[in-house]
Amino acid sequence: MTFRMDPRAKLYLLLLANLMLLFHVGTGAEAAATALCLLLFFLSGKARAGVRLSVLYFGLLAVDLFVVPRVGESVLLNLLSLVSVGVRMMLPCIITGAYAFSTTTVGELTAALRRMHLPESIIIPCAVVVRFFPTVGEDYRHIRAAMALRGIAAGRGALLRHPVQSLEYILMPLLMNSNNVAQDLSAAALTKGIGLPGRHTCMTELRLTAWDFLYPALCTLPLLWKVVTLL
Repeated sequence: MTFRMDPRAKLYLLLLANLMLLFHVGTGAEAAATALCLLLFFLSGKARAGVRLSVLYFGLLAVDLFVVPRVGESVLLNLLSLVSVGVRMMLPCIITGAYAFSTTTVGELTAALRRMHLPESIIIPCAVVVRFFPTVGEDYRHIRAAMALRGIAAGRGALLRHPVQSLEYILMPLLMNSNNVAQDLSAAALTKGIGLPGRHTCMTELRLTAWDFLYPALCTLPLLWKVVTLL
């Protein structure tokens, strides 16, 4: 049995990750809160994604702890520290967003936003965004499969070895197709009656449990500690 969290609690965690980025709670507190968010991947049955993101985050954290103090010794170390610090500071938001949107269906998100009494002008774009990135990811896999079939930039690491071909054969088709995907998803959402006025019914039942309060509260402690220390 996998751990299920209410979409409203997931949205709170996403807001909390952005607040931690804004207030810069410190490396230790940030690592603790990020580890709790990474644990959600394993509890929800997405162990592979949890392992990948954990290796990425804690690998960059190790670079910050052991390489950044040596900044100034060489240009390569300066560049490495600059990239690692910037990416690591953004990762908590990316990790929390990846968990929230990969474990939430469009119906659950729509029901949660309506429970929060948000206007339809916000609910419809959010519903489109949830479907947008998986659709673009599927298009990317199709483009990579077509390139491999033709022997263009095939194999692991080929995108780094052939950056010009990657830009021409992957990035440009994705950018051109993204506009069509957004329009199609918007039309599909409106066709299903999402934008109709009046009271909407939903087959998805949402119910807040004790874990939906306790787990976000635990993740909030690092931010509260930072606020208390600043007072």
